[in-house]
Amino acid sequence: MEAAYVVMLPVKPPARGKSRLRGLPDERRRELAEAFALDTAAACLAATSVHAVLAVTDDAAFAVRLGALGCVSIPDGGDGLNDALRQAAAEAARRWPDRQPVALLADLPALRPEDLDAALAALVPGGASYVADTEGTGTTLYTAPYDEFAPEFGVDSALAHRDAGGLAVKGELASLRRDVDDLDDLRSAVALGVGAATAAVATGLV
Repeated sequence: MEAAYVVMLPVKPPARGKSRLRGLPDERRRELAEAFALDTAAACLAATSVHAVLAVTDDAAFAVRLGALGCVSIPDGGDGLNDALRQAAAEAARRWPDRQPVALLADLPALRPEDLDAALAALVPGGASYVADTEGTGTTLYTAPYDEFAPEFGVDSALAHRDAGGLAVKGELASLRRDVDDLDDLRSAVALGVGAATAAVATGLV
């Protein structure tokens, strides 16, 4: 498959990430947030359809760790997630004008490269497409050509993307739909099979 896509991975500074993982010490929650992002990035880099991964983060130290995997990082200069992604898309267009931008959440620790490749292979050329999360209300992936890129992440984002004209990507795609917001989600992700970083941190938690 042609490596036609640039994945943009927004990563909160791990110290602020995953606040809904309640009942865990702050240090363990931070470690999980880092592990989720590292495993998501590694899966993206292993996908044959992905040309590059552009991480968007204000955590300079964590950007170094992502860079060691092969990601390019830029600061989060946006006012909220959607604005940050639009700015990242503008930077991606400057660096890789012949690729298509893909916004992907960084809390997909069970992500398998083949699920990401399958989703991208199923896209209808032109226009926007999105992948709904396991519950069907949120969005884990959004993509559109640069000149049509208008993400609508937030509450009920799947509905927002649909109402804006986006096409839902069909198929099971279990690892791509399983984002992790709480410990129940983490248990489900572990059952699917998480990446090495998450597996190491989650031992004994679920």
